[in-house]
Amino acid sequence: MEFSEVVRRRRMVRDYDPDRPVPEAVVERLLDNALRAPSAGFTQGWAFLVLDAAADRELFWTATGPDGPATSRWLAGMRRAPLIVVPLANESAYLDRYAEPDKGWTDRDPARWPVPYWQIDTGFAALLMLLTVVDEGLGACFFGIPPDRTARFREAFGVPEAYDPIGAITIGYRAADRRSPSLRRGRRTVDQVVHRGRWG
Repeated sequence: MEFSEVVRRRRMVRDYDPDRPVPEAVVERLLDNALRAPSAGFTQGWAFLVLDAAADRELFWTATGPDGPATSRWLAGMRRAPLIVVPLANESAYLDRYAEPDKGWTDRDPARWPVPYWQIDTGFAALLMLLTVVDEGLGACFFGIPPDRTARFREAFGVPEAYDPIGAITIGYRAADRRSPSLRRGRRTVDQVVHRGRWG
């Protein structure tokens, strides 16, 4: 697929065909492509938790979802995804990298960073996964893990404290298409969001 077509087709998919697993070759390709993301200082301070076994996916939804049965259409559709990937960011890796001689911030002070690049870089990696999914003819949805569920998620999967989930990605073949209510908002135009030389 041409790159422009991949970008044009990329959107969040919230309902999946539970009877069609993601081929292992596709899983490997999307993870390999994620590793091509840019990172500050070439730190590559990310990790990816791959949940493709039914028991692991159920544990994920139990740990991160609301207590009680899944009653929302959104959650019911998302739970049918045969694959979940959780991108994790490691702040310490960046603080360590920038304390090395070629960078020289030996105090490891996170206040030196104008924004948390460990999260941004992991987000870049997640976007490359989302684009790869489209190129492979599948669908995906990036969504957040509620802050009050993060500890349960960590405990459920033994995630070290150094790694913070920036969200999660459901991946699979799309179920019969349903138009998301969010799409009714329409896409903002270039003129609405681009400012050349000076704002306004």
